[in-house]
Amino acid sequence: MANVAVYNIEGKEVGTIDLSDAVFGVEVNEHLVHMAVVNQLANKRQGTQKAKTRSEVSGGGRKPWRQKGTGHARQGSTRSPQWTGGGVVFAPVPRDYSFKMNRKEKRAALKSALSSKVAENKLIVVDEIKFDEIKTKNFANILKNLNVSKALVVLGEDNKNAEISARNIAGVKTARTNTINVYDILKYNTLILTKETVANIEEVYA
Repeated sequence: MANVAVYNIEGKEVGTIDLSDAVFGVEVNEHLVHMAVVNQLANKRQGTQKAKTRSEVSGGGRKPWRQKGTGHARQGSTRSPQWTGGGVVFAPVPRDYSFKMNRKEKRAALKSALSSKVAENKLIVVDEIKFDEIKTKNFANILKNLNVSKALVVLGEDNKNAEISARNIAGVKTARTNTINVYDILKYNTLILTKETVANIEEVYA
């Protein structure tokens, strides 16, 4: 069971916390982590790219000149791919790029991502992040005290002031325990959790 330090918003160590090995201490499955990242990025794709093939481009019904005797190469249509305004040979068509991952695979990938952050000492636990007002400067000060720049901060429920305070800080993203994903965990250098979110994650994924 991993034991990590707990800090306050001033950046001072105020205690320690034991992290569940079932969530934060599993063996990292790189294949599932990679598949989860590809899955998330693929599911975001609109898949609306479209170009016309020679059968869809208007015009070109008449043979431009006779087959023989002109000195030109033989042509059957002015909408063939080699002509300006012609169709595209293997034109892209709208498609769905998404694919399905099993629930167990998703959970295992998320646990692997969390465990990798613990192994790399890139997980910071804060006792509490609560704001009485919306103030970007206050959130920036917390990151400065923790010596963190690019971070994913997982906040508890009903913490709207903190979420909005972090919105304009470059390289920082906030999430809730039910919205965390493998891609964001890996994208940001540091993962910041509160004691409340650690308990919630362990309750859901243990």
